[in-house]
Amino acid sequence: MFWIRRRSIKLVMAIITLVAGGLLGLSALARQPDQVSILMPAPFADSTAELVKRFNREHRGRIHLNVIRGPMETEAISDLAISSLLLGDTPFDALLMDVTWIPKYAKAGWLEPLDGYFSDDEVNALAKGASEGNHHQGSLVRWPLVADIGLLYWRTDLMDEPPRTPEELANISRKLQDSGQVPYGYVWQGRQYEGLSCVYLEMIEGFGGEWLTPETARVGLDQAPGIAATRWLDDLIEAGISPRAVTNFSESEALQSFKSGQAAFMRNWPYAWAELQKNDSAVNNKVGITTMVAQAGEKPAATLGSWGLSLLSGSARPESTVEAFKFLTSEDSQRYLYTNFGYTPTQNALFNDQDLLQNHPSLASIGEALSFARSRPETPLYAQVSDVLQRKLSSTLTGLTSPTQGMEQAERSTEQVLEAAGGTP
Repeated sequence: MFWIRRRSIKLVMAIITLVAGGLLGLSALARQPDQVSILMPAPFADSTAELVKRFNREHRGRIHLNVIRGPMETEAISDLAISSLLLGDTPFDALLMDVTWIPKYAKAGWLEPLDGYFSDDEVNALAKGASEGNHHQGSLVRWPLVADIGLLYWRTDLMDEPPRTPEELANISRKLQDSGQVPYGYVWQGRQYEGLSCVYLEMIEGFGGEWLTPETARVGLDQAPGIAATRWLDDLIEAGISPRAVTNFSESEALQSFKSGQAAFMRNWPYAWAELQKNDSAVNNKVGITTMVAQAGEKPAATLGSWGLSLLSGSARPESTVEAFKFLTSEDSQRYLYTNFGYTPTQNALFNDQDLLQNHPSLASIGEALSFARSRPETPLYAQVSDVLQRKLSSTLTGLTSPTQGMEQAERSTEQVLEAAGGTP
């Protein structure tokens, strides 16, 4: 009987050990933090690296944020995201999205609504331009991280005030060039890529037209304002106000030309301000910021180029992911991103922060320009219609077609894209 009792005791002890070990294992699993993964383009992944470290320190044991550093180019990051989404089991909980992607991703069912995570007060605290482009069919599907807009940079050492109309910009440029003060008047993004579409949107709006109205599928490229906008850009090159090389300029080439003192004006995004204040800049402390020129009687337009955070459908950690969103877009985080990297804040409070304005007076001009923010056509077909516009504009700017021919061709090709999709954007 003794050996039976000893065996029973050993069995009980073994069971207790197994149960205790299992409970300890479950406890350890329970303590494992939520692993949140966000895919970002390389520049944003780099600039938010310190914020990610702070988040992980403050949320140690609960949430661990992993930012996946994607490609540099906008379309390359979108291709990567779409490839993973099409597989049906994406490794990402969230994606930092360009404003033009929203209709396409939302229509595909890849975005989770955020309405239940953000209060009306939080939405109302966004600056006017930053609140654009975050909804699809009335549902909030993106929370803005930065509020990029197209701006006109001008040389304060060469003029007392900036031009307000296309004619004024051209006239001032000619005078400065004729007097030998600058080789060129105006540099901008003329290469055949998305930047050219952004430039054109500002000009067609400034001439009183509209590129595409998604609600009615009305295309305005071959109307008088669309042709006038194209002709003005083409004339800048023909007159030598813009260098012929501008047809190969992206943001970086335009910035380098302006930064070296080669031009009186530049079209670029807010990030350029910080670059122009560096010690190697020939125009340090000689630059002002304003809205793009517009024809007399028309409002200026600032292309909205913002990036925001979207929750992907199927994420197993939505609450933790949104908590990361709120940290990365908090006032403190936005102050850090603006002062260190020049990324435009999205909250009204920061545009009224006197300490920030005192150290960064350009922020006031950016805030004013935000009120003129204009979204590119909000359609799932945006990539296709933008590609059409870029190709036809490039053809005109390089001398292959006239402004009228180029825009007539762009009009027809855009209508064909819409018709192929059922006639609606």
